[in-house]
Amino acid sequence: MNADNELQKSDLTQLQRSVTETYRNFVVGEVNESCLRMSVFTGQYKWHRHPESDELFMVLEGALTIEFRHQAPVVLGPGEILTVPKGVAHRTSARERTVNLCFEYTASTTVFEE
Repeated sequence: MNADNELQKSDLTQLQRSVTETYRNFVVGEVNESCLRMSVFTGQYKWHRHPESDELFMVLEGALTIEFRHQAPVVLGPGEILTVPKGVAHRTSARERTVNLCFEYTASTTVFEE
């Protein structure tokens, strides 16, 4: 809803098609204390963790690799999900354009690691 309490729908297909950058991550919706982010990217993101929030990934397009420090990487394809528990260091990468949704606590902080 917007400030006038009007219901608003979002077209995720149109949103992902409008992204031309090699990396873009933005909030597409919020509910209670959580948000839905869309990430469109090619390449590799930095090692990081979220101390107070789990992070659920869902791939819409492409293949998303999620690497961890102490276990084998997980590769997600369209329609697949994975929840990374709070505090677990991870990094994401995509060889080709990948579109994924991420559900997390809106006020989540990101701690970058070497």
